[in-house]
Amino acid sequence: MQRYLLLSALLGASSITFAEDRSEAIYLEKCASCHGRELQGGNAQSMVDGVWQFGGGDGDLTRNIKFGISAVGMPNYEPSLSDDEINGLVRYIREAQSRAGAERPPLPETLPTRDYDVKVEKWIGEGLRLPWALTFVDQRTALLTEQPGRLRIIKDGKLDPKPIAGTPPVFSRGQGGLLDVAVDPDYATNGWVYLTHSHALDRKSEKGETASMTRLVRGKIVDHAWTDQQVLFEADPATYRYTTHHFGSRIAFDPEGRLYFSIGERGHQDDAQNPNLPNGKVHRVNRDGSIPADNPFADGVKGLPSVFTYGNRNPQGLATHPATGVIWESEHGPMGGDEINVLEGGVNYGWPKITYGLNYNGTPITDTQRAEGMRQPVSYWAPSIAVCGIEFSQGDEFPRWKDHLIVGGLGHETLQRLAIADGHVMHTEQLLQGAGRVRDVAVDPSGAIYAVLNGPAIVIRLTNGGVARRQ
Repeated sequence: MQRYLLLSALLGASSITFAEDRSEAIYLEKCASCHGRELQGGNAQSMVDGVWQFGGGDGDLTRNIKFGISAVGMPNYEPSLSDDEINGLVRYIREAQSRAGAERPPLPETLPTRDYDVKVEKWIGEGLRLPWALTFVDQRTALLTEQPGRLRIIKDGKLDPKPIAGTPPVFSRGQGGLLDVAVDPDYATNGWVYLTHSHALDRKSEKGETASMTRLVRGKIVDHAWTDQQVLFEADPATYRYTTHHFGSRIAFDPEGRLYFSIGERGHQDDAQNPNLPNGKVHRVNRDGSIPADNPFADGVKGLPSVFTYGNRNPQGLATHPATGVIWESEHGPMGGDEINVLEGGVNYGWPKITYGLNYNGTPITDTQRAEGMRQPVSYWAPSIAVCGIEFSQGDEFPRWKDHLIVGGLGHETLQRLAIADGHVMHTEQLLQGAGRVRDVAVDPSGAIYAVLNGPAIVIRLTNGGVARRQ
């Protein structure tokens, strides 16, 4: 302790606490053998190079230390370290980063993948705040949502500085806000644009929390303004929740033109098992909001007429398979257990009765991973990547990736390619990591791949020209 006080005095620092001294000792005892005495890396990754394999937020570091990462052999330290000691260890790592001048690595110009040398470029590099969803109207024009409530137009790779006027007000709190955007399959003739957003009621809990739920609307963009709005789905006010997370939400269309949209379980996990509640579900409606006659609960007797699947935790990815027309879904698990599912009407996908994840405090949610009458995921991640937007690769840009699923992850800042065959994931390749939290994935008509990032708030584009590295 004396040498630290002496060093502090020599450097002109005001003081150094016992907790800080203890944090260094804990690091040297528990972590240095894998991560290096100077946090430079060794058997495990560096902690001072600005790159994080399993999430770089304070919460990510805390959970990783406390509960371990069994997939890579990292032990859990909850039995041997108190919460204060773990928090001190996180501070110690942050201070070491600061001393080392750790910064996020620059965006790579080229990604050497299994099949292509992919060109990476910053497509929209400024002017965005919490971009959430991207969709293409045509090769030259795209629409992009920002979570605080703005709908933006991108033309020929240039962001219009003026948001679309008159879009619906959103409940921008926590994970709520303006969520997905999609254009009608017949947009060229009817001009309809669809939005999902968190919608608030003028109702408060005893604690002053606002009641909210995900809502689906459509409208048209005329003279840079949102017009002709129609509300296609708005839940019964009695089912609105006071939490500010797990709103979902994504939109997809099947070959018959029916519209699918997702709502997370809003942190009320048992609601996902009740088909009479809107949250924790994927819904299906016709494009005018009416109910398809063959919906699983179309008569409203055993479930909401709009419900297509239930037992879904927080679906933030929906995509239509280009060849089969089947809807694929991604959903956030808890700590572990992110899922990819193939959706089938009336099926129970299990949350929270079955899961491959744990509570965030490391305790089991359930001892059951399989149960009769509950569908298994096609694939899952443990640890979680915080899976988010998904889209199928198509077009001429990456012909070897035709009908492969491109997947974004928030927590691990990852963009992945899932090779799909006969409804199964045959191979997974990480395309990019560490560029930012991947919120959404889009593919333009030519087949170029786009990733919407949070932190930094940019959109990147992956192109190739259709030339494979291996013939």
